[in-house]
Amino acid sequence: MSTDEFRRKYPNLAKEILDGQYEGIRLTVDQGFSDPWHGYLPNVYDYLRRCKDENEAVEVIEYLVKRGEIPLEEGEELKRVVREHGLAYFGERKSHDYYYKVAQRYWKSLRKNR
Repeated sequence: MSTDEFRRKYPNLAKEILDGQYEGIRLTVDQGFSDPWHGYLPNVYDYLRRCKDENEAVEVIEYLVKRGEIPLEEGEELKRVVREHGLAYFGERKSHDYYYKVAQRYWKSLRKNR
């Protein structure tokens, strides 16, 4: 949510938080915050890079085909690649906090450039 949208939806709360008009406490908010993942939708490769083994990868592929997120032909090709080349073919495994760590590096780089 943008700061302007927040001010429109919650004018009194915005005064308290963003303008620091809260009796007895001074609040500050970094209004320069940006989310590097805003609007990002993971794709099949992102899901496969989180799998622990080939069986889990095949299950993920079948699930995505069943939901219609990837076509059957692409699913079959991905399963073939998993069987023949393994999960390493899709890149290094993403840990459960992968997106957090990338965002953290992004925010640190923004602070350095200020």
